[in-house]
Amino acid sequence: MAEHDFRYTLLNPGHTLTECRALAPGRYQVTGNGGNVRSGDVLIVTLKGSRDLSQRLTVDKVRHLINPPGQWMAVANGPVFKELAIINWQVDCDGCGKQLDFEFAVDAAKGEAARAPAAEARIAELGWTNDTGRHLCPACQRAKP
Repeated sequence: MAEHDFRYTLLNPGHTLTECRALAPGRYQVTGNGGNVRSGDVLIVTLKGSRDLSQRLTVDKVRHLINPPGQWMAVANGPVFKELAIINWQVDCDGCGKQLDFEFAVDAAKGEAARAPAAEARIAELGWTNDTGRHLCPACQRAKP
């Protein structure tokens, strides 16, 4: 099993995605070029409408197309979203005042109650902590006795 990185930030014309669309919650159809994708491989793809969020998809089955050469179409499994929303938030470090401007993905169908846990999970991914309601950046975490 291999991992293939198709995020927008790489901008590799020989290794690109043409389309990634949801067939059903947690099931995706992905079309791309290059990478020699096989069943069981993991695809890392940028979320549509996001600056830097990505998701990991596990290829269930893949069909290599004859024309154009190198193109393939895969069905993959990944995160389950009924209605994907990309939200931008900001949080300030309670230690030094540094501001983190970040975005996170949430299932909008779950309503407002799902936003705070999704935001806190994303903050943790970025190396920040929430210490009883106080957000601390990585530098302040190291300085904390």
